[in-house]
Amino acid sequence: MAVDIYVRYEGGLHCASRHAPSGAVLATDAPADNHGRGEAFSPTDLTATSLGTCMLTTMGILANKRSWNIAGLDAHVIKEMTSSPPRKIERLRVTIDAPAALASKLTAEARAELEEAAHTCPVRLSLHPQLEVVVGFRWG
Repeated sequence: MAVDIYVRYEGGLHCASRHAPSGAVLATDAPADNHGRGEAFSPTDLTATSLGTCMLTTMGILANKRSWNIAGLDAHVIKEMTSSPPRKIERLRVTIDAPAALASKLTAEARAELEEAAHTCPVRLSLHPQLEVVVGFRWG
């Protein structure tokens, strides 16, 4: 399935992207440490965001299939950039947190299935192997 996304450069290192199917618009700006003002997500911030949201979404798809309620699951993603050229993402650290009330309703097997779903989400599988991705889970 193909999805059209239209991106327009607005000047001042700002872009506006439109998701054709929904019409949703997303703004980006260069980060303050790379000639921008940091007024919106940077393109590399979107990579980190994509990973976190993809992991939770893929876990949610599995949870729906199994009739598990995982509402309230959180992901915290820390993006670390290289300190020397070329500028790129060096490491993404992801922590997925389940509140105790949610975690107590999931068996060890369910947790293992959810963790596998997170590790095999489409964004994670699409990232370059040189990009270090560190993932941790806190179950309650």
